[in-house]
Order: sequence, then structure tokens, then C-alpha cells
Amino acid sequence: MKDYDDRRKLLETMLEIRAFDEKVDELYAEGALHGTAHFYVGQEAVAVGVISALQEGDVITGTHRGHGHAIAFGLDLDRMAAELLGKASGYCHGKGGSMHIADVGAGMLGANGIVGGSMGIACGAAWAFKQRKENRVAVCFFGDGAVQEGIFNEALNLATIWKLPVVFVCENNQYAMSLSVKRGFATERISDRASGYGMPGKTVDGMELDEVRDAASEAVDLARNGGGPTLIEAVTYRYLGHSKSDANLYRTRDEISGWREHDPIVRFASALERDGVVEKDEWRSIERSVKERIEDAFERAAREPEPELETALEDVYA
Repeated sequence: MKDYDDRRKLLETMLEIRAFDEKVDELYAEGALHGTAHFYVGQEAVAVGVISALQEGDVITGTHRGHGHAIAFGLDLDRMAAELLGKASGYCHGKGGSMHIADVGAGMLGANGIVGGSMGIACGAAWAFKQRKENRVAVCFFGDGAVQEGIFNEALNLATIWKLPVVFVCENNQYAMSLSVKRGFATERISDRASGYGMPGKTVDGMELDEVRDAASEAVDLARNGGGPTLIEAVTYRYLGHSKSDANLYRTRDEISGWREHDPIVRFASALERDGVVEKDEWRSIERSVKERIEDAFERAAREPEPELETALEDVYA
């Protein structure tokens, strides 16, 4: 995990996430990548805000939109780039691709192509921590669409009954693929569902890093001290389509532009300028440096060898 005591590091990590996914989007447009990818652009404050509240030894589970979670948790950019390019040096030896990046030893228990699939994994990790009497916490990320899956009910109910040290983070980016939350939910706030399971629920502005971090810190402390789970709803927005093949026919350019006016990176950079952490517009030079780093990572990854043919069936079964 990264050391987030330095608020400048929080900004740099958000910039890394954005630059990485914008580069991936560019590579898909060029036909340089295969498979699919789901971009985290616009949601950076959620992953960074939540993960900055964790301690060494805590774990996370991600989603199909998992690049941001992995980078915020501190995974290696070179190995992530190699995985996307199908190289043997990637996290899954080039066989998992965008949706399956994981580093179990480090505590990133994996992105997940199954909607809601990471909830059960997070509960399993939290149950293990409790059985071993380890002072550790599991954080589970999922989207608003996953709330409609049966595992949401099962996982939250089980987590509360057993008082598991787990935090459920719903990234409400307004759309489950093309289904608007306004059409998919009868209630205004997803966090209101928490009361039905006997756990605290809180809605935060997912475009405001400090607000996300404060809520996450409170929830993580509660879980670590035996108080059980919390449901956090971070209201955010994905600027790009659901995946690389999304034509964005279900929303308007004005809507996207309106959300971009509340950009989480710009807002946090402005806050750091006001607090004297960075000079006026200094974050732009950090942004340029980060983009160069991402370019270098993909250039290095492109030179890595592909998996040997005889390894095709390795890692298929545990």
C-alpha cells in the first residue's frame, strides 16, 4: 500500500489513475489492446479517498472497473500495463486482462468481472480476520448496479449478523451500464438500505476526496474496533462510457459536461493550493510528469515477452 500521509501524494495518485485509463482508452482506439476495459475516469476521488484511510495489512476487493482501485492501493504500473498488453510479466501473466488484475499477497484481492462478485470475497476475508483475531479490515468496492444483485442482500446481512470488519463502498456513478439510478431505484439514496441490515449508512460527495476520506476513516475505525460493517454510498460519475464499446446514446453531452465542472482532481488541487501544499498551477507539472511515467510504463511493457504457448493451461484451475 502507498503511504498517504502526504496530501500531495493523494493528488499524484488521482492523476496516475486518470492518466493510466486515458492511455488505455487511447490504445483501444488504436487497436493495440484486445478484450474489453471499463474506465475509472471521473471517479478517482473514491478509490483514493477510501484506500488512504486503510492501514498496512488491510485488504480490498475491486470491480470490473478496477484500474483505479489497483493503482490507489499501490500496485505496480509496469505490471498492470503488461497485463493489459497480454505480457508474461503482467499480474496474471497476461491471461487475465483488464478485469482480473490482482495481487493477493499485497492485499489487493482482485478486480472482478462478476457484478457484485467481490462482496462475498470481502466478507470471506473479513471473517478470516475475525477468526484469527487479526486487527485488519476488508473494503469492498461495487457499483450502483450491483446493489440490485442478490449477493448484496446476502453479504450485508451476513456481515452485520457476524459483525465482520468490512466496509461496503457503493460507487454510485449514476448508471448501471445504461440504466440511470433515477429509473433503477425508488429511493433517493442507496445508503438508506443500510438500516434494513442494522448497519450505519452514509452518502458522500464522491467528487470530493476529503469527504470520502473522512467517511471511510470513520467506517474503517468502526470495523477495526469490533463495531461491524458500514455502507458508504459515494455519489460520483464516470466521464467515459460503460466500457470501450459504449456509444453513450443514453446520456447527453451537457450532462457529462455538467459533471466535469465538478472534477475531483481540479477540486482537490484547488484545495491544496488554498492550503499552501502546492503552488498555483503546480499540479499541472505533476500531471505532465505522471503522464510521462504512464507512457514509459506502456513502452516498457510492449517490449516484454508474451506467455509461452505451453503455459496456456497453467493457472486455469487453482
